[in-house]
Amino acid sequence: MKAILIEDETKDLYIGEHGDPFIGDDDLRVRVMATALNRADLLQRRGKYPPPLGESEILGLEIAGIVEETGKNVSGIKQGDRIYALLPGGGYAEKARVPAGLAIPIPDGLSFEEAAAIPEAFLTAYLNLFELGKMKQGDFVLIHAAASGVGTAAIQLAREVGAIPIATAGSSKKLEVCQRLGAEYVINYHEESFSERVREITDGKGVDVILDPVGASYWDKNLESISLDGRWVVIGGMGGYEIEKLNLRTLMRKRVSLIGSTLRSRTMDDKIRLTDAFRKFGENRFKNGGLLPVIDRIFDWEQANEAHLYMEQNKNIGKIILKINEGESK
Repeated sequence: MKAILIEDETKDLYIGEHGDPFIGDDDLRVRVMATALNRADLLQRRGKYPPPLGESEILGLEIAGIVEETGKNVSGIKQGDRIYALLPGGGYAEKARVPAGLAIPIPDGLSFEEAAAIPEAFLTAYLNLFELGKMKQGDFVLIHAAASGVGTAAIQLAREVGAIPIATAGSSKKLEVCQRLGAEYVINYHEESFSERVREITDGKGVDVILDPVGASYWDKNLESISLDGRWVVIGGMGGYEIEKLNLRTLMRKRVSLIGSTLRSRTMDDKIRLTDAFRKFGENRFKNGGLLPVIDRIFDWEQANEAHLYMEQNKNIGKIILKINEGESK
């Protein structure tokens, strides 16, 4: 098969030959129609985020495609089924191995490109808001980088359960999209202090949940923004990973639950459990339009270098998609 590979010296991406993925008894071999970019791909490309031991070295953490072959233990999924899935790796290729427990049927009416925009963004948001952040109806939820794939998913999940999403982003265009998705309050971090605005919005109480992909550079303002008994989930370090001074007194006084989280390193059993929980929550909502995958741009996979540059420039609102194989869109 063909796959997007990494040139050793330059780290440029190119399409080259690679062996077909081997599948075990509990796996699927899937013809990949589309995959989506994640910031983890940018890190892995530069050798800073290796795949889990034994998993594919090929980039790509999510796909949508058509089942070509099933392992002997697989039931409920057959050849020809349209599925989308989270992956431990290997999505930037014509074919991918998918553990069957991670496969979700693509709802009628969704294209492969739309389906490829769902897994990483929505599963990450679901895990960190519901399971770790304990989000519930009436909670104020501060969502940073809210126009990203995870951010646009998080806004919708918060809205669906009656929480109150507060979105931060760096442009009016991004914030307009956040509002259309259901953010009740929006904050342009270039124009105002988000912690001061949060204080106004919550009448000084602070937010119950923070979804934080930024990290170090937002530490002080997040600490100001979090409520008593608030849950602060750190999922990335776009603003750095090291903090020179920690105000533990305020953290303790507010009884804050500070939670670090990554999805890729979780066990397969945990990912399967998470996938099943999200499927039950989201299946009908995707069918009736309650939840929507948000796509910024679709690139042909020959344009993988351009797509990565586009993500590095932080231009996207929602997901960036790579179209792999040609075929029926829906």
